[in-house]
Amino acid sequence: MLHEPEQTIALCSDATKRFLLAAKHAEITVLEQLSSNCRIVIAVRELIHELQKERGASNIFLASKGERYSVERMQYIGASEQAESLLKSHLKSLYLTDEITTGNPRLLSSITLAMQATDYLPRLREQVSKQLLTPLESTRAYSRLVASLLTVIFEAADIASDPTITRLLVALFNFMQAKEYAGQERAWGAIGFAETHFDVRLCEKLAALQHAQEHHFSIFCEFSCKPHKDALDALNKSPAAIDITQLRNMIAQLGDGSPIAGEISEVWFDVATRRIDAMQTIEVALTEALTQQANSKVADAKNEMANHQQLLTRFNDEHATDGSPLTLLFDPSMPGLAEDTKEDEIKTLSLNEQTKTLSAHRSFYDLLRSQAQHIEDMGRELEEAKRAIQEQKLIGRAKLVVMEQFGLSENNAYRRLQKQAMSENTTIAAIAAKIVKIAAKSAPPPHQMGLEKGR
Repeated sequence: MLHEPEQTIALCSDATKRFLLAAKHAEITVLEQLSSNCRIVIAVRELIHELQKERGASNIFLASKGERYSVERMQYIGASEQAESLLKSHLKSLYLTDEITTGNPRLLSSITLAMQATDYLPRLREQVSKQLLTPLESTRAYSRLVASLLTVIFEAADIASDPTITRLLVALFNFMQAKEYAGQERAWGAIGFAETHFDVRLCEKLAALQHAQEHHFSIFCEFSCKPHKDALDALNKSPAAIDITQLRNMIAQLGDGSPIAGEISEVWFDVATRRIDAMQTIEVALTEALTQQANSKVADAKNEMANHQQLLTRFNDEHATDGSPLTLLFDPSMPGLAEDTKEDEIKTLSLNEQTKTLSAHRSFYDLLRSQAQHIEDMGRELEEAKRAIQEQKLIGRAKLVVMEQFGLSENNAYRRLQKQAMSENTTIAAIAAKIVKIAAKSAPPPHQMGLEKGR
């Protein structure tokens, strides 16, 4: 009895192979864009650091009627201008080319707002030089600029598609936000010392800024790696941290308006600056790790692409037996018939059917599945990494609700959320979620939000 020869089928069509490579090429393109965004983040970090020093020097210059920090301020301005020039050079080379840009619209929008603010920096500096602004007005202007630049980093973290890099960006954003609050604490403290007295409101502002630092440092610790957490722990035990704690305690005792020598403003500024400069060292380490990861991810993806191409070349002339189970059509691990189970389907496959597949076919299908699993794993890890970003957005929306309902400034609205979280022994994000949920249903009176009235 004659047996018909077994039919063979090609492992896959040319289109399937091309789509496999196209998927990996798309991953490389996204990672390269992410690597470019990391370079922007580093330039933004450097500009923020210089602006924070310029803001502090300008603050003391104004509070002392031009008697202190005149020379230092000009040095800080020069450093800020260099950092701004470097950032704009990076941005132009990445986004303002003849080629069609592939940048994210939210990221580009945040960059545009920040750049518009830097366009007016010369005018702000001129007003400070002529002492046309109060220390508070100057501090507010610089803080708005820093906030806009921090938004650029926040958006870069939000659109990042790699979980490892996203975690680093989340850690970096929260560390930089804590450092910015430390800078604002330095500015408010300098105002109090320069004016030779503190009052209850100013002491409350300083306490709120200290709580805000702790909040963002806690998120940083959740998403950073051990060396960076150890660096923060060492900073918290450093002489600068001990000195700032002593000065904080001194300020807390001056809430009744007792007079204090204005010269202590320079001591406060120097101590706060030593602490902030130490934070800058950790920021640099974070951004170095970010660059290393971005470059490593791109290199790994390119190596995988080369490996895929080699495997496809090897598979080109090989065929598999018709009816091979190693394809999506016969893979019990893939979703298909409702209420069907993997065990039920496996029972229907004979041992012969499960083992007769050619190794090339098995390898090719494994290659397809490993690629799909890689993307799925990245998505799951990415979702967890972005949890902190979503919480930050939630807090932002809650602040807007509280600002509208109570007629508060943004800082006071955040302080209100802080106090409520402390009184309920929960997180700020949990309080924010409750407020946003209630506000979405209607426009409730303030007491329904669970927020106490008062300042």
